[in-house]
Order: sequence, then structure tokens, then C-alpha cells
Amino acid sequence: MTVSPPSQLQSVLPASPFLPLPVATPEEVGFDAARLARIGSVLNRDIADGQIPGAVVGIVRRDKLVSLDAYGYRDARGGQPMSADCIFNIASMTKPMTAVAALMLYEEGKLLLDDPLYKYFPRVGTLGVGVMDEPAERVLETQAPARPIMIIDLMRHTCGLPYGNRGTTAIHRRYLHGSLAAAAAMNGAEFLDRLASAPLLYHPGRVWDYGFGLDVLGLVIEKLSGQNLGQFMEARLFGPLGMQDTSFYVPHGKSGRYAKALPEDPLSGRPQSVPDLRKLMQFDCGGGGAVSTASDYLRFALMLLGKGEFAGTRILGRKTVEYMLSNQLGPDVVNLIAEADPTRAGYGFGLGVAVRTTAGITPLLGSVGEFNWPGMSGTNWWADPREKLAVVFMSHAPGPIRWHYRRLINALVYQAIVD
Repeated sequence: MTVSPPSQLQSVLPASPFLPLPVATPEEVGFDAARLARIGSVLNRDIADGQIPGAVVGIVRRDKLVSLDAYGYRDARGGQPMSADCIFNIASMTKPMTAVAALMLYEEGKLLLDDPLYKYFPRVGTLGVGVMDEPAERVLETQAPARPIMIIDLMRHTCGLPYGNRGTTAIHRRYLHGSLAAAAAMNGAEFLDRLASAPLLYHPGRVWDYGFGLDVLGLVIEKLSGQNLGQFMEARLFGPLGMQDTSFYVPHGKSGRYAKALPEDPLSGRPQSVPDLRKLMQFDCGGGGAVSTASDYLRFALMLLGKGEFAGTRILGRKTVEYMLSNQLGPDVVNLIAEADPTRAGYGFGLGVAVRTTAGITPLLGSVGEFNWPGMSGTNWWADPREKLAVVFMSHAPGPIRWHYRRLINALVYQAIVD
């Protein structure tokens, strides 16, 4: 009997039907199998207790698929089981993809990161900064910004265009609550008009605060490309990476795979849902309008982990990706990221993604250089270059319990690494 050398043994590992990667046992890529199995044990317990309807967990380490497992129900009330190919509203996990789309145009010389926004949308790009009275109940006046909004401000949430639900001030009340609230209510031109009717909350470049930057960036992409955002991404990102189920709506033929949230929030008992993206929004919302699957989003995460390339397809240049994944918040920028997501306290921010800058301080395990950005619907992902690790967690759990699962899945994955 001839024994193959290790390099040949690796080449005959079975391929995943979802990803162009070999499938490995946990031990082959440095996990303890019994420890990794805790993910399933904990999720199955929580599903039985009515904490979440179900979930799909995808894990890739050292270029091999370790897990693409489905738990619980796609529709808990209807008793329909979850499957690995279920489709989820990924909400703000759209933002990193929009940043990548804009960086493609940057690499082609069609825009620069320090381009002023007024070059593309003059009314929004020349907004003044609101000055409020002491209880922040009234806008007293506007003042000229210290500098214009730049494209990079849209990518790193330093543009001063806040989500209305991020605060209670007079300025917040003049903004829509969030990305999909805008896309459901108006078209892109109307959305820009609405933004132009309110003052900036901060001087551009001075404060990281969660808001409409990536939505505006998506409309910049549309203006430069002559396509709507979904068309551009399908041609330049989704299609080339094989992200077959990622788009800005769920077509009729795939609607049976669209996952549902629990009818009531498990913590408060109040009714809950995620936006129904089986219906077209009025514009493709770069800040939160996409749907995807765990395997599709793993392709995107692995492209970034591969410094712009996945499975032989290059999307961005290596140095562009390195810049995207570097902290872009200098010491002069007030960082309010913990107010948007307490699980990202202590993180910096790159272009469309949070970036870990220290081994400690944050509530999550991980390595310096790890990057991520989750979705309000309950979805989450991260990639850790030092550990050669990418993880995607898909679940429709839109209430505050989503923060619990961001901490929980992070802990359960990292505690299983032994090599």
C-alpha cells in the first residue's frame, strides 16, 4: 500500500458544494472538535428555549471549510427547518460591500478618497453644521463646516450625517431613522433632498458617529457607473465571487429560502420582524439593503482576508485592501463606535469595517488586525488574518439579543482554537 505525502493528502479532501474550498475536520486546521461542537450545543439549547429561531454558522480556517451548519428553523412558527442556503437580510453587513464597490472605482481613477462630496451632490456636500441650544431642543443656526465632507468620510462614518435613531436632539429628529427606512420611503433623488434639508450634526472628519455615509456612497457609485448599485455589484462583485444569492431583494424563485425572525422579541415580548426584502425598495441602499447567505458572505470575507483575491478572482489590489483594513481614525477623531454597538467598544474603523487595534480592552476575543461589521437584523461576521480565520453567523434576531450572540459566537469559536 502506498502512502501519499501530506501535500497530496490535502489535495484529495472533499470539496464543499457551497464554496470552492476543501472541507477539513476541526483537528486538521487547529480546532479541538469537542470544543467546537459547543457551538451546536449552545445554539440548539437556545433555539429550544425560544431565544432565536435558528442560525447558520460558517467557519473557514487556513483556507479550508470547517463548518457550514444550520440550526433550528427558517420559520419557527411554521416549523420549517433552517438550511445552509437560507437567505438573510444582512442589514449593515451591506456597508463593507459598498465600500469595496467604491474602492473599485478608486482603483480605476474614477474617484479619489479626498474628493469633496459636493463634486457629486452639491446640496448635501455643502451643508452647514447645526448649532443647538443647551438642551439640544432647537437648532439656533448653522455654521460653515471646517472642511467639506470627503468620500473617505462616507466610508468611515465621519461625515456628520447621523441616523435619526442614534439620538434625541433637534438635529437627529430631522433625519430618517435608518437606511432601509429611507429606501422604503423614497427614491435616491428624494433621499438626497431629504438629507439636504437638515444640518450636519458634526464638522466632517471630527467624530465617528453611525449614519448615512454608505447610503450616500452607494448613490455616488450609481452616478459614476451609470448603473444602479445592485447592477454594479452583481457585475463587479457578486458575480465574479460566485455570490449567487446576494442581491438587494429576494426574487420570487428564492423566497422559500428567506428566513424569518421570531414573531416576538424574546427579551421584551414585543412584536418584531425584519424588513421584507422580497419586495423591491425604492433604491438600492448601500448602507443596509442587501440579502445574502452564509456561504456567499464567506466568499466576500475570504476575498478581503486574501487581500483582494478569492479562488483566483481578484477584486481589489493588495495595497488597497491593506488600506481599507487599517484604522482610519486618528487621535483627533472622537470615536463613538461603542454607542452604536457595545460589542465593538475599543475598536477603530477602516473603510466600511471596524478594525481591532489592540489585543485587549474590547469585549471580544481576537487578534490585532481583525476586521468586521455586523447587521442590525442579527447577522454578524469577522475575519482574523493572524488566525487565518473567517466566521459568518446568520440569524434573524433583530432585538438587543443580537449583542449577546455577537459575544457568544465569538467566544465559542476562539475557545476551540488549540493550534
